[in-house]
Amino acid sequence: MLEVLYEDNHIIAVNKKISDIVQADKTGDTPLSEEVKAYIKKKYNKPGEVYLGIPHRVDRPVSGVVIFARTSKALTRLNIHGEEITGIGITNQRETTIVWDKETGLPIYNAVVWQCRRTAGICEELMKNAELVDYIKKSTGLLIDAYFSATKIKWILDHVEGAREKAEAGRLLFGTVDTWLIWKLTNGMAHVTDYTNASRTMLFNIHTLEWDGRILQEL
Repeated sequence: MLEVLYEDNHIIAVNKKISDIVQADKTGDTPLSEEVKAYIKKKYNKPGEVYLGIPHRVDRPVSGVVIFARTSKALTRLNIHGEEITGIGITNQRETTIVWDKETGLPIYNAVVWQCRRTAGICEELMKNAELVDYIKKSTGLLIDAYFSATKIKWILDHVEGAREKAEAGRLLFGTVDTWLIWKLTNGMAHVTDYTNASRTMLFNIHTLEWDGRILQEL
């Protein structure tokens, strides 16, 4: 629940799920002022592989989604202006993985969904190293599994032509959906997440609260 801090301003809640719901809620009011829906179609290449098309443009539909344009229209209908917005809250799929080129602002591949099992083979290889399995469990609090972002990133870097070279050159950015949305909403000014989302990547050391160098090196 969002705590009410300012009586005269507004909070935008972006609920990023398989179906996007953008809500503009006047602070202090119980009922929603406006609700806008746009749907993302899940796609399946083969059994176990699940991905989403990514809405990377703010001015036209991509994969049937116009999140940002529709948010703007909702605020216009409510007569809410940018300076009246106190904050934006985002709830999202925490393990779904997006990698994009920071120079072009375009994703290099579709969003690999948390349900996707395409990296099960990578996980099986990692689990052959018992010491690494124990290290990852102690460092991240997670068991090695295709559910989490780490092996999805590795798959993208290994299967998209030129991706690993671009990553090593510092051109690529990774994020779960919260990071992607914030990067787009700030026009590329903020590449951020929080501890709760980071902890679901299988790359975040929950003791040091930093990205784990050894796990990154293993991948």
